[in-house]
Amino acid sequence: MALLQKRHYQKVVRQVLQLAPTYQQMSDAELQKQTQTLKTKVNGDRSHLKSVLPEAYAIVCEAADRVLGLRPYPVQILGAVAMEDGNIAEMKTGEGKTLTATMPMYLHGLMGSGNFLITANEYLAARDAHDMGILYKWLGLTVASAVPELGQKPEDRDLDAIYQSDIVYTTNSTLGFDYLFDNLAKSPQEQHLRALNFALLDEADAVLLDTAQTPLVISGVPRVQSNYYQSADQVVKLLELDEDYQISDDQKSAWFTPRGIVKMEQYLDVDNLLSKTWTELYRHLVLALRANYIQKRNRNYVVKDNEVVLIDAENGRELPGMKMQAGMHQALEAKEQVEISTEQRTMATITYQDLFRMFNQLAGMTGTAATDKKEFLEVYNLSVFKVPTNKPSIRKDLPDHLFISNRAKLLATLAVVKKAHSSGRPVLVETGSLELSVLYSNLLLKERIPHSLLNARSEVKEAEIIRNAGEIGAVTVATSMAGRGTDITISEEVEKLGGLLVLGTERMQNRRIDNQLRGRAGRQGEPGESVFYVSLEDKVVTENAPKSIRKFAYQHAHDQNQTLSNRGRFRNAINRSQRILTNQERNARFETLQYGEVSRIQRESVYQTRNLIMQATNLDALVKMCFQDVAKDFVNNQAEWIDETQTLLEFVYQNIDPDYQPKKDLEKLSHADQLEVLQKIMKARLVTVHQQLPHQDQWIYFERLAVLRAVDQGWVEQVDQLEMLMQVTKSRSIAQVNPIFEYQKEAQKAYRSMRSRIKLQVVRNLTNSEVIPQSDGTVDVEFP
Repeated sequence: MALLQKRHYQKVVRQVLQLAPTYQQMSDAELQKQTQTLKTKVNGDRSHLKSVLPEAYAIVCEAADRVLGLRPYPVQILGAVAMEDGNIAEMKTGEGKTLTATMPMYLHGLMGSGNFLITANEYLAARDAHDMGILYKWLGLTVASAVPELGQKPEDRDLDAIYQSDIVYTTNSTLGFDYLFDNLAKSPQEQHLRALNFALLDEADAVLLDTAQTPLVISGVPRVQSNYYQSADQVVKLLELDEDYQISDDQKSAWFTPRGIVKMEQYLDVDNLLSKTWTELYRHLVLALRANYIQKRNRNYVVKDNEVVLIDAENGRELPGMKMQAGMHQALEAKEQVEISTEQRTMATITYQDLFRMFNQLAGMTGTAATDKKEFLEVYNLSVFKVPTNKPSIRKDLPDHLFISNRAKLLATLAVVKKAHSSGRPVLVETGSLELSVLYSNLLLKERIPHSLLNARSEVKEAEIIRNAGEIGAVTVATSMAGRGTDITISEEVEKLGGLLVLGTERMQNRRIDNQLRGRAGRQGEPGESVFYVSLEDKVVTENAPKSIRKFAYQHAHDQNQTLSNRGRFRNAINRSQRILTNQERNARFETLQYGEVSRIQRESVYQTRNLIMQATNLDALVKMCFQDVAKDFVNNQAEWIDETQTLLEFVYQNIDPDYQPKKDLEKLSHADQLEVLQKIMKARLVTVHQQLPHQDQWIYFERLAVLRAVDQGWVEQVDQLEMLMQVTKSRSIAQVNPIFEYQKEAQKAYRSMRSRIKLQVVRNLTNSEVIPQSDGTVDVEFP
């Protein structure tokens, strides 16, 4: 199948190359007119794109040569053909992915707006939108960068102009937040994203795998402050490991044992802690458990100026202003005994997994994807196609050097750096964490070796540093994620020295990232070399290796001979540890996807409803349905929001008409009569409010606002509820219950309850709002 696929793609490449002479003979004006010709052929139908692909790609190749001075190689055209067929093109570092992307982006740009190129960071998005935008504009397409310009606030961007462009360069987070804010709009005029047609992901593995679990969250509605945080923290600190709670082998999950539940019930003097009555208290205990025994100070967060500040797991950066959701941040504050901040409700949230699966068509490109091709296919329905290099790779990938201790390993790498630096050969030292990059920098300073430290703190600066990392005598220390998307160029003098040396100071969390690091050297057939120095004290080993390996490392940490042979149990232990961690990460992403599927279905239903409400010109049928359902729910005691001790008259006063004067005892009426009376009161009150807003446009706007406000309030509570449900149900596996099944069941119940609450709030907003005329003729409305 793969061979047939490759042959088909190569056939298309030949068609593109055969068209080249035709466009080479055209004048600039004639070539530019071809865009309109292709638009006419496509005629707004996505199914016609493949039929014009050879022409479109050939036009881009010729235009790129004239405008940018760059003509795509046949392998770049091959990569572009593969991407259009729903693949992730694996193209090695330095093979020109930026230019390759212009072909599918131009093709989809013929359809109009809704086409996005997602880059690794804001600097690259702005850079590529400018550099490649020259080509698109010359060909008659519009292009924009969605990221804020230097010094510009996100809210100051002209979003209509940006998202009406044929091609938009942006980042995954920028697009995600703009999507969420679009679905908080009160009118269609406040929405800017018209369509999600095509997305091409640069560094697709980083977006779809490494950050797949990262939720984008908009918070802003304060929650009533809980007084359980300190109490829960004090109780959890008294528990004993294994007896009262247990921690998973990967140190990422914790749960209470039956004995621990009983002990906490005794401490707190409560009966049946797992009952519905104590749900909120139990949730806080679960948060306190995770805060105390899973979240580690100086690894997951730091305490700075009496505040808990999160740390980015990818590069070790501090994340000021960011907070964990669903009360987790407050639980950390209680643990560290700092002032507990106001807990914010989650107003809207989405994961990258859900965001990119919404596109009509998805494609990607990266230097490394084959190692995770199964997951790409299962989750995103994307195959991986390996594109051959333009020139054969001659980089030397040396076997690992194994050591017992970290200290011996680092000293050995230092000797390698000193030797290379003395000859002028450039060295790129890769570390797995911010702390290690700083430590290594200090070691180099002691040796008086000038170097650059690159740890993902500045995207603009890191691109400049990485670009110069191949110069004579350059020594660069970088974290594994820093500088992606920027090529390292070397001179002829460096080529004679053997090219760039990439030195890894530890194995990363998976083989794919190791391969990315190796790919920094030896681009476009240049010489280069890569080697990893690893020890039994590396993080990936200590957290995942068998106890016998950890025991050996402890017993021999101070041996005179620290070198291990590159074979047998130690090499296998390191490889096995890396595989275990890779599988854990894959399972975690799959779990996130399973939990996220529930919220995705509910989110799409709510957002679809919001859009229908915003576009509706008549909401009478919807209002009538809400009136009927609320009346039935109350009279028949069918909904959770009902207080069974509340009389019908009290319900009317609190929710519909505070001035209602009953003519008879409503409680003595039959259910059928109560139902009829209740609906009459609602309709009468609605007529009264309508008289205060006589103009039809004014009335429709009021109805729409009242209904949207109710939907948004209900959804904010539901999103918040789902976050809390996830925390609680994940701890139920101790009772041999499938936590995801429990979550799905509880989430469905919560969704039904949300719908009932929304209908009641619609009734309250329409009948119980205060209309206040203003002196200038406008009207203010105060909703209950």
